[in-house]
Amino acid sequence: MTLKTAQGPFFRSKLSMNLDSLYQESFAHLKKGQVFIELKDARTGRILESREEHNLLTLDAGILSARLAKDSQEPNSGVNNGLVMLGVGTGATGNILSPDAPLDTQRKLNNEIQRKAFSQTQYRNADGVAVAYPTNIVDFTATFSESEAVGPLNEMGLMYTASTNPSVTNPINNGPTNYDPTIDVTGYDLMANYLTFSVVTKPATAILSLTWRCTF
Repeated sequence: MTLKTAQGPFFRSKLSMNLDSLYQESFAHLKKGQVFIELKDARTGRILESREEHNLLTLDAGILSARLAKDSQEPNSGVNNGLVMLGVGTGATGNILSPDAPLDTQRKLNNEIQRKAFSQTQYRNADGVAVAYPTNIVDFTATFSESEAVGPLNEMGLMYTASTNPSVTNPINNGPTNYDPTIDVTGYDLMANYLTFSVVTKPATAILSLTWRCTF
C-alpha cells in the first residue's frame, strides 16, 4: 500500500498557517503573569496598599530566552544569566492614574529610580501553592526598605542585568518606537517584562514588596 501525502500550494499554505497559529498560541501563553504589590508601614506592619496587576512580555524576552536555550553559560559562566533584578521607576507615560498601556518594544524603564536583586524566587503549582520542584510557574520577589525606591512609582520591569551591582545600569537606549532588533545587546541589561500602573506613592516610612509571577 502506498500512502499519499498532500501536496501543492494549498497544503503548504495550510501548514504554514497552522504552524503560525501554534506559535502565536504558545507565545501568548508566555505573556501570562501577575504582579502583586504590597506597601506596608515599617513601624506598625499595617498594610497601606495592596494590588494585583498583569504584566507584559517584551520582545527582548525572546533574546534572553534564545540566549539561555543556546548556552545558559552566556554571557558569563558560573552565574545566573537569567532574570536577576526588579527595577522600579516614575516614568510611565500618560495620565498618572491611568498610564498608557505598555508596549512589547519597551527596552528600559523610562525613569528608573532603583533596582534590586530578588529576595526570593519560588516555584508554584497550578493552584498557586509553593513547591520545591520545578514547575512552569515562578514567583520573583523584591523588597524595597524604607529608604529605597521612595517616590510616585508607576512603572517596573524584570531584568537580566549586565552588572551584579544594582547601582550600575546598562540600558539599551532604543525603543519603544523604532525597535531595532539588530542591536548587539552584549553587555547591556535586558528587560524581559514591563508593567505600567496607576501611581503607588512610596514614603520613606514604608516597605514595598513586589512579587512578579510568571507562567511559562
